[in-house]
Amino acid sequence: MKLWIVVNHFLRNNKFIELEKCFAKAAINNDIQYEIVTNSECLSGLTCNGISTGIIPDDGNPILFWDKDIMLARCLEKNGHRLYNPSNAIEICDNKLLTAVTLAKSNITMPLTIPAPMTYSNVGYNDISFLNQAMELLDYPLIVKEGFGSFGAQVYIARNFEELVSITSDISYPFLLQEYIASSHGKDIRLQVVGDKVVAAMYRYSDNDFRANITNGGKMKAYHANDKQAELAVKCCKELGLDFAGVDILFGDNDEPVLCEVNSNAHFKNIDDCTGSDVADEIIKHIIMTYNS
Repeated sequence: MKLWIVVNHFLRNNKFIELEKCFAKAAINNDIQYEIVTNSECLSGLTCNGISTGIIPDDGNPILFWDKDIMLARCLEKNGHRLYNPSNAIEICDNKLLTAVTLAKSNITMPLTIPAPMTYSNVGYNDISFLNQAMELLDYPLIVKEGFGSFGAQVYIARNFEELVSITSDISYPFLLQEYIASSHGKDIRLQVVGDKVVAAMYRYSDNDFRANITNGGKMKAYHANDKQAELAVKCCKELGLDFAGVDILFGDNDEPVLCEVNSNAHFKNIDDCTGSDVADEIIKHIIMTYNS
């Protein structure tokens, strides 16, 4: 088999290129023929008779889809390719509102979450009466998350109604309101799941921010996940249809695990450096084991 690795043409900084090199090294170490291509090289042509996807032929080979170009992912799937991760799973994880709705009623513990009503970019939220309704269910402080965002960006804390109005008045994109888990202020754990197991875990913490993301100045150290934490992370991935993901878990009362977020394309360089793991190798091995199985 040949493994196609699809990355984004417009994200070419060192952080992303470093991950590509990790995948290339893992493919070579596992004796897998591979080719890294960008989404712009796979420009799709749609007709009533078929779909062309640029440089990737309709050869049925597996694709490590390290991007969030959902339209391209669906075109490739329609041409018979098996994507790791599948397009639907990537789309759900890329939208925090969709993630919450999909995992609701799944017996996965997560903060009380209220998706904001939809509006339009040229209108915005010119009537915030829904915030008063939300506060019948939530207390201050509370968390505001824009539907799309990475590395802890677009996540805010509102300590009173004035702060809540100030934050939401600047948002015209989908967002949600979420219960604040005080017992996890400035700390969480990142579990890297591949297949049906946790392959790496790290504890993240911050002395000056309610978020623990490393990009925002947080610190990290290796961590051994307990059974409850590992079970929650693996179950999230199964419910969302993911082959691999970075699952962020908060510390609830008595350290009970509470889901924070699921990242389908989680950057794993930090967790590799922190724990000595090789996430890229685990992902490549998973593809080899499951493709055509």
